[in-house]
This record gives sequence, structure tokens and C-alpha cells, in this order.
Amino acid sequence: MTDLSQLLAERHILVCVGPGGVGKTTTAAALALRAADEGRRVIVCTIDPARRLAQCLGLGALDNAPKRIEVTGGPDRRRIELYGLMLDMKTTFDEMVLDMTSRDRAEKIFANPFYQHISSSLSGTQEYMAMEKLWELHEEGRWELIVLDTPPTRSALDFLDAPKKVTDFFEGRFLRLLLWPYLQAGKTYLKALNFGARQFLRVATKITGSELLADVANFFLAFEGMYDQFKDRAKRVHDLLAARRTAFIVVSAPQEVSLREARYFVQRLNSEKMPLGGVVMNRTHIVPAVPGLEDPRALAERVRSSDGDGILPPILDLYASWREISLREDEAVKGALGDLTEVPVWRVPDLADDVHDLAALRRVGEELLGALPLKPGPAPA
Repeated sequence: MTDLSQLLAERHILVCVGPGGVGKTTTAAALALRAADEGRRVIVCTIDPARRLAQCLGLGALDNAPKRIEVTGGPDRRRIELYGLMLDMKTTFDEMVLDMTSRDRAEKIFANPFYQHISSSLSGTQEYMAMEKLWELHEEGRWELIVLDTPPTRSALDFLDAPKKVTDFFEGRFLRLLLWPYLQAGKTYLKALNFGARQFLRVATKITGSELLADVANFFLAFEGMYDQFKDRAKRVHDLLAARRTAFIVVSAPQEVSLREARYFVQRLNSEKMPLGGVVMNRTHIVPAVPGLEDPRALAERVRSSDGDGILPPILDLYASWREISLREDEAVKGALGDLTEVPVWRVPDLADDVHDLAALRRVGEELLGALPLKPGPAPA
């Protein structure tokens, strides 16, 4: 069974996916720091606008350019190569357009109000631009390991479906049919359009306060010939994600909603033939069985009946309570993932302190690398 230390040592890309609120960003940052401590040149990037990554790394802010993180206290006092980046979706989209066409044509696109809207709010654009940034970092050739922290998502489909959403939008048949007269007529559209189309444009303009359809049509005219490039780039990124040098880490927590999401992620990644590294189960309560304490509550009652209210019975009751929580979590995790016997599941204990600096992040990394695997087996009856 592959462990996390192998993934950190051997893979080129690690993609942390999962629902929000389960410690995904902290996991990504801790894995990146651990790999850097082990001597690899690492960049960790997030597309989560909550700026959690910068906080984990003890920084005020990150932006769209790689930023060197000053790391101290590493092993052997070696120079640690760790960088951070927070995706700026609009800047990344602009850079991609510039890469696809001339600056003059790109400037016309940037000035288009419709482009300004979709480059920051079109469904799937954030995830698509994350993959574009991932490709850019890969092509630079500077990084031995790229760790990508994806945004919290309501659906496991969002990240994998982003390229199709965006390319489908650019090829939208209905929208093109609506704009067809203008696309044919170009700048002299009001002369060429029939009466019904002119009336529609005037009504739309009154309602929106802008030349809505004109902006949209100008946008599609400016993008003419670039659609195939979008498709080609999306395919290249898909192939990169599916390569053996990549691994997806599903991050979850032992609660029903998170476990349901984790299972769906695992199944979807498998169905897409994406390389699944395993599942990190954060915030678990790991309380091992102690020989002779199979029934701590009964033992506590026996002690009370013989010795009265001493210190031992409350300790036994506390152990019993935590042990029951631990067993319930094990059952929940096995119920959700236990039949997926080929998928490594690592359990990380719930930490009392918040993670806000590199020292705390290193402690998380130690827990991750020493995480207890979930014993494979069928879900409990």
C-alpha cells in the first residue's frame, strides 16, 4: 500500500480535493512543507479565496505569482525551497488569452464588458483557471513537486467538469443562434438586422442599461479561432492530471456529509481513471483499545462499589466516552469507504490548537506522515 511519504517523494503533482471545512488547505500546506523539508523544491497553490493558505504559512497574503516562503528550523539546516501562490482567476484568464493571440486583439477582449463578467464569474472558470495555472507551473520546469489546494465545493463534479463547462460555453449553440445576425453583420449590425432583431436589441438595452447582446457578440467575434486552442489546452491539462506522476488526495472528516462527499470523489476519480493517492481522514478521535479495559464502564462501577469516589472511576468513564466516539467514527468511515479496499485511508487525530504558523504546520505534517491507516474490510453490519 502506497503511503504519504512515498507520494511526497515520487510524485510531481498532488491535488488535494474535498468538501469545505475538513482541513484541506492545512493538509495541502503541511504536505508541501514536509516535502520541502525532505529536500524537494515545492510550490503549494490554492484557489480558495478565503486566504487560509497564507495564514497557514504565516504570511499576510499571497498572489498570482510564486512567493518564496522563508522557512527556518528545517532538518540539517539545509536551504528549504518552498513557494506559495494564490490563484487570481481574472489575471490567469488574461494571461491565457495573451498567450493565445496578439496583444492588440487581447486588449480588445479585455475591454469587452461581457469578457470582464465571465472571466470572474462564469461557472467552472475558477476550476478551469486552476488547471491552467497548474499547467503553467508544470511547463516552467522549476518545481519538483506542485501541491494544488482546490476550493471547497458542493459537488465532486465541479473540478473535473470545469473544462467541459467552459468549452461548452464558448461553443454554445443557442447563444450563437441568438447572435447569428450580428455575428454575420459585424459592426454594421443595426443596418443588417431584421426588424425583430433590432427591436429585441433595443429592449435588451433598455432592460440592462448596456449594449448587452452587442457586447456578447463582439466577444464571440474577438474569440473566433481560439476555441480549438481552449480545447487543446484543456486536453493537455487532463492528460497531465491523469499521468502517473500525479496523485489526488481526497481530504475528509468522519462526519456523514463529508464522508458521503469523499466516497463520491473516490468513485468519480476511479471512473475517470485519475490516479488516486488515498484519503486523509482529518479530525478523528483515535483512542486505541487497552488490554484489560474491554469494558471500562463496568470496571469503573466495580471500583466505585469497592473504593468509593476515587480518582480512577472518572478516568475510566472518560476513557470509555472517548473510546466510544473513536469506535463510532471507525464504523462511519468503514460504512462509507470500507468496501473500497484498494484505497488507502489515513486517519489524523483532531488537534487542539489552530494552525497559523510553520511550527504548527510541521506538527500537522508529522501527524500526516505517521497517520494510522484504516484497516481494510467490509463495512460493519
